[in-house]
Amino acid sequence: MSKKIAVIVGSLRKGSFSRQIAKNLMGLFPDGFEPEFVEFGDLPLYSEDIDTPENVPASYTEFRNKIKDASGVLFVTPEYNRSIPGGLKNAIDVGSRPYGENAWEKKPAAIVSVSPGAISGFGANHILRQSLVFLDMPTLQQPEAYIGNVTNILDENGKVSDKTVGFLQSIVDAYVELLNRY
Repeated sequence: MSKKIAVIVGSLRKGSFSRQIAKNLMGLFPDGFEPEFVEFGDLPLYSEDIDTPENVPASYTEFRNKIKDASGVLFVTPEYNRSIPGGLKNAIDVGSRPYGENAWEKKPAAIVSVSPGAISGFGANHILRQSLVFLDMPTLQQPEAYIGNVTNILDENGKVSDKTVGFLQSIVDAYVELLNRY
C-alpha cells in the first residue's frame, strides 16, 4: 500500500519558485510514495462563524479530508515579510479545526523554504515550525532545507541543476526515513 504525501505550496502563483522546487522534490520519492499537490487557494478565511456543522464550507471539508488521507505533509514555501504567506497560515488554521479534530495531528512533516534571495526563507521555515509543534506534527530536523538564490538553480523548464538534485534527494531520503518511522 502506498503512502500519500500531501504537498502544500505556500505560494498561490502557478509558476512560483516554490511550486517548481516542489515538482522537483516530488519526482525524487521512491516507489510506494504518492506525492500530490493539495491546494488551498479557494479556502475562505477561517472563521468559526462559518465553520458550523450546519454551514461548514465544502472547501474546508475537502481540504481537511485530503490532509486526513495523507500519511505525511511536505511544505514548500516562500517567505513573505519574514513569515509564512497568509494563505498558508489560513490553510493551517482550517486543517486544525474544529477544536478536537486536528487533521494535521501526528502527520510527519518536512519543510523546504525557497527564496530568490540569500536568506533562503529562513524566517518562514522557522515560523512554520512553530505552528507544526502545536499541531503535533513530527517534523524533519536534518537536513535543514533552505533554498536561496533559486533563480540560479532552475532552468527555463523549472528543473533544478544536477548539482542541486543531490541536495533535494537528501531531503526526500531523510523525510522518507521519518515517514517510515511513523
